[in-house]
Amino acid sequence: MLIEKIELNNGTAIGLSYQMQKAPIIVINADKGFVMCGYLDLEAATALDDVAVKVKGVRTFEDVLEAPVVGATPSAISLGVKVGMTGREALELMF
Repeated sequence: MLIEKIELNNGTAIGLSYQMQKAPIIVINADKGFVMCGYLDLEAATALDDVAVKVKGVRTFEDVLEAPVVGATPSAISLGVKVGMTGREALELMF
């Protein structure tokens, strides 16, 4: 498992990456929410009322930061997250 501090303009996020058989599970957590890879379930995050954003096709923390948002929970949308913005832009709204 890889755990890394990720410095952003509005704060420091924590990246977690765990290598599975074919690809890693990656989450980057900020103060108010997180960006997750395609392995994880947006419906579950919605049911828990989490501020969560999904990106796909990522293998590294930098990939997550640069990838376009493909989905977001209502709680994330209420912070200003929009589909199409980058993972980095979404995370900056979560501080």
